[in-house]
Formats: sequence, C-alpha cells, structure tokens
Amino acid sequence: MSEQGLSVNALRGHRIGPVSFGLYPGECVAVMGASGAGKTLLLRLLADLDPGEGRVALGGVDRDSVGPSNWRRRVMFVPAVSGWWAPTAGEHFTDGTRAQAAALCRELRLPGDIMDRPVGRLSTGEKQRLALIRALVEQPEILLLDEPTSGLDPEAALAVEARLAAVREGGTGILFVTHDIGQAWRMAGRVYQLKGGGLQPA
Repeated sequence: MSEQGLSVNALRGHRIGPVSFGLYPGECVAVMGASGAGKTLLLRLLADLDPGEGRVALGGVDRDSVGPSNWRRRVMFVPAVSGWWAPTAGEHFTDGTRAQAAALCRELRLPGDIMDRPVGRLSTGEKQRLALIRALVEQPEILLLDEPTSGLDPEAALAVEARLAAVREGGTGILFVTHDIGQAWRMAGRVYQLKGGGLQPA
C-alpha cells in the first residue's frame, strides 16, 4: 500500500474488521451500509476515538507515533451530531479563523448573523454546517464525515458537496458515510458497503 495519504491495514475494533484500504490525497471514498452496520464506529476507529488493533498511518507515519491529539488535528472526524461548548456559534472559532469561517458560512447558505446566534437556537442543519466549517478552517489532511448532509435541504446539501469537491481538489482526502447512493457516486471515486464488519466494493 502506498505511503501517500491514509493507509489502513488489518484494522479491528468493536464489530469492525479486519479492514484494509488506502485513501490518497485528494481522493474521496464513500461508505454505505445498513443502519447499525458500524459505519460510525469505523470513522471513530480511524480517528483514534475508540480502541482497536491494526496499523493506521498517514503519509507513512504510524498513528501510534504521533499521539492522539496531533492525529485528530490531521485526521479530523466530524460526527453527525457535534458537541458545542460555548453559548454562541462564533465563540467556537479563533480570531485567526473567523474571517475564513464567515466566508464559508456564506458559501454554505448560512445566515449572515449566524456567528452571533446562540447555539441552542440553531437548527440541526445549521449546526451540521457549522461543525463542518469548524473542521475545514483547521485544514486537516483527512476528513472523516458522518452523514455530512443528512439534515440539509437539497440546495444546502449541494453547496456542501461543492465545497467538499473544492477541498478535495486542494489535496485533502475525504472518507464519508452516507445513505444516499446518488450522493455517494456524485462525490466519491470509490464506494464501499460495510457488511459483517468488512468493506466490500459497491
């Protein structure tokens, strides 16, 4: 397996594995499967959020030699429901990333005053897009996305797809989970089904 991008070899965890695959810079791969198949568990394993066995490396550097915090900055997981720890949306961004975040908000069809709004009053779709923006401004090398457009209307979903296509063109690898077969084939060069804990080409 090439040392470029993300390299996964015999990864095992709760109900997952063994799983082996590569994700190259600028590549997008989709994972589909029935509810409960373990798609989110796979993303969490890759992000080193759940215990597992096997080798995961980025650019030839083994995950275990990097440390969990550094790994998660480089290989960033965006869950379907993200955590929020400050009262307003804008407080989740640093001064250095706020201008970029504001531009992405406009691109992803979010209201102009979204940064000043209390998080508790945001819709599911607004929080979903803001969580993605929170990851994008950190410029990770790999994005792990769990149902990134599940709470969005068609126009907003297409805006997210367009932004992710641009991110991919910039060299970021994307692995995402979706139940939408049309979206999977629009966005991804490879589509897998997760069955019995293993990945099978769709």
